[in-house]
Amino acid sequence: MGFTCGILGLPNVGKSTLFNALTQTISAQAENYPFCTIEPNFGRIAVPDPRLETIAQLAKSEKIIPTNIDFCDIAGLVKGASQGEGLGNKFLAHIREVDALVHVVRCFEDDNIMHVTGKIDPLDDIATIETELMLADLESVEKRIGSMTKKARSDDKEAKQTLALLELVIEALKLGKPARTLDVTEDLLHRFQQLNLLTSKPTIYVCNVDEDSAAKGNTYSEKVTSYAQSVNSTALIVSAAIEAEVALLSEKKEQSEFLEALDLKETGLDRIIIAGYNVLGLITFLTAGRKEARAWSIPKGTTASKAAGTIHTDFEKGFICAETISYEDYIYNKGEQGAKENGKMRQEGRNYFVNDGDIMLFRFNI
Repeated sequence: MGFTCGILGLPNVGKSTLFNALTQTISAQAENYPFCTIEPNFGRIAVPDPRLETIAQLAKSEKIIPTNIDFCDIAGLVKGASQGEGLGNKFLAHIREVDALVHVVRCFEDDNIMHVTGKIDPLDDIATIETELMLADLESVEKRIGSMTKKARSDDKEAKQTLALLELVIEALKLGKPARTLDVTEDLLHRFQQLNLLTSKPTIYVCNVDEDSAAKGNTYSEKVTSYAQSVNSTALIVSAAIEAEVALLSEKKEQSEFLEALDLKETGLDRIIIAGYNVLGLITFLTAGRKEARAWSIPKGTTASKAAGTIHTDFEKGFICAETISYEDYIYNKGEQGAKENGKMRQEGRNYFVNDGDIMLFRFNI
C-alpha cells in the first residue's frame, strides 16, 4: 500500500533542496530560478522506528526492513496557477495525485536568492498557494453541482446528500477556508474523500529557516506556526541548508555530533517523515522472524484480515487468525517464546482492530 506526500510551495523557497536532503540524492534540481522543477521527482523514504531494531535483536533477524512513505517534489506554483499560469494546470494535477501535502514556506532572508514577489512574507506566500488551490477546487465543485442538481431533482437520495455536501464545500471556499476545515460527519466522510479536493488534503507547513534559527525559529516561523494552529494543521521548523549538510554525512555518529553542535536533537527530515505518517492517519504493525524484522504501514482502524492482506492477498483470503503480541509484552518477555510462555500471545480474529506496535504472525489456509 503506497502513501505519497507532495512537497509544494512557491519557487525558490527551498523545496528541491529539502527533497534532495530527504532522499539523500541530487535527483531534484535545486537552482536559483523559478520552474527549475517541471516534472515531479519521487523518492521513497524509510520511516524511522527504533522499535524495529529492538525486536530484530530479540528475534535474531538477518534483515531489517522499515516501512516507507513516498515523497514527491512538485514544481513551484505561482499566482494564477489555477488559470494555467506557470504551467499551473499540470502542477495542480500532480498535487491531486498525492495523499498529503508538505507546504514549504520561506522563512529566511538571503539577498542572493530571489523571491518571486520580491519580498519575504510567509503568510502572503501561504495565501498565494492556498488561494490557487481553493480556486481550482471551486471550479471543480461548481462543475459537479449542475449534474448533481439534476439527479437530486429526480429524488435520488445519494445525489441529494452529495449536493448538500458540495454546497457546504462551496460556502467554505468562498469564505477563503480550505475544504479540510469543514467538520464533515462520519456518514459523509467517504463521499467527501471521493471529491479528492486539493484543499482537503492534510497539510504540514515546513518553515524553511536560516541555520541560526534552526533550533528555535524566528519571527517568520512564529507567524506560520500560529497560522497552522488556526487551521488545525502542523508546522515544523527546518533548515533545508542544514539538512543538506547532514545528508552528506554517512555515519550516524557524525550526524548526531553535527546536530548537537547546532543545539538540535534530531534532523528536521525525521520530523517531517513522522509528521507525514501521522497526518495520513497511519500506524505500524511489525513482523519478526529469523529471516527478517519488518514494519508495515496501515491506516488506523484496519482489521487483522486487511492487515494480513498488506503482506499478501492470500493471507487475507485464507485468514484463520492473527497471533498477536503487543510491543511492550514482546520486549518485557524477551521475544516471542517468552511472551507465549507467559500468556502474552493472543489469537485475534479477522475483525480485530490492529494497534500500533502489534507484533503479528498470521495463520492462513489456501
